[in-house]
Amino acid sequence: MANNVQTNTEAAMTVQEISEKYNGGKRIMNFVGRKKIFFCISLGIILIGLIFNIFRGTILDIQFSGGSTLTFSYKTDVNQDDLRDFIQKETEDRITATFSSDMVGGTGNSVTVQFAGNHAIDKSIGADLTASLQKQYPDADFALLEENSVDASMGQSFLLKCLVAVAIASVLMVLYVTIRFKKIGGLSAGVMALVALFHDIAMIYFLYVIFQWPIDSNFIAVVLMILGYSLNDTIVIYDRVREQRKLMGRKIPVGTVFNVSCTKTMRRTIMTSVTTLAAILIVYIVASVFNIASVKGFALPMMIGVISGCYSSLCIAGPLWVMWQNRKAKKKAEAKAANA
Repeated sequence: MANNVQTNTEAAMTVQEISEKYNGGKRIMNFVGRKKIFFCISLGIILIGLIFNIFRGTILDIQFSGGSTLTFSYKTDVNQDDLRDFIQKETEDRITATFSSDMVGGTGNSVTVQFAGNHAIDKSIGADLTASLQKQYPDADFALLEENSVDASMGQSFLLKCLVAVAIASVLMVLYVTIRFKKIGGLSAGVMALVALFHDIAMIYFLYVIFQWPIDSNFIAVVLMILGYSLNDTIVIYDRVREQRKLMGRKIPVGTVFNVSCTKTMRRTIMTSVTTLAAILIVYIVASVFNIASVKGFALPMMIGVISGCYSSLCIAGPLWVMWQNRKAKKKAEAKAANA
């Protein structure tokens, strides 16, 4: 009886009283109340990405689409945009060019030219392009270092395996969340965590589409990293929700429980994200200084993914979970009323 009286009293508590009792008198952030704003921001970004995707399309790296690569070395500084345009004019195939510099300084600079397509390029193209580059940039000492080809069927097989890996990882994560958080609606927690993961994947994908970066192995690596990072943030919040639900009682609205839980974990989540961003930013700066394209291609999407992961855990997964729980409680109340 005492517990029931206490619970009913707590159910009638004001926001200020709840703040005093459960958050040390500090302000409780109303994440659930601002859910429409958060959803509109995400939907707006997704809409912009879809527009870019429709009109500009997605570029697949030759790892996935098949094609060939030529790698050239050169000694002096050359304007990269001019060099890329010159190489494009010398061939009928669509190309992408990536630049890098030797960190030690022994071999100078290099440019890797990718020719997307379903067939290997003619052997004479490498020699002809080398001759054209030597003629256009006589002081740069251009030389062909490497020539490789990737069959289209091998690229498609590799892409399929990568997508399967992402799908398996996502399913296992949802199962883990569902089992671990049974007391707060494990299935709903798992499904909404998956929605947040898809949200983060979409943010990274549209980043590649907007900036016309080719989808490559770096994209898959970033996606898998963000899946784990974002889920960790979500699990921390769910864990605090489970603790607060037990402490505050089931008569307190689930939205209030979530707001208190998020407010308590927000500083930890943001500080973790800022620390991670700082480390990745340093890596990106070093890669930019030495023009290491492969590292830059990983670090920048990773930074966007970390920001998106922090945002989706606080502003997407949680409010959606609250909506699910409220709808579930409403249906239960309606069924109870109908049977009465």
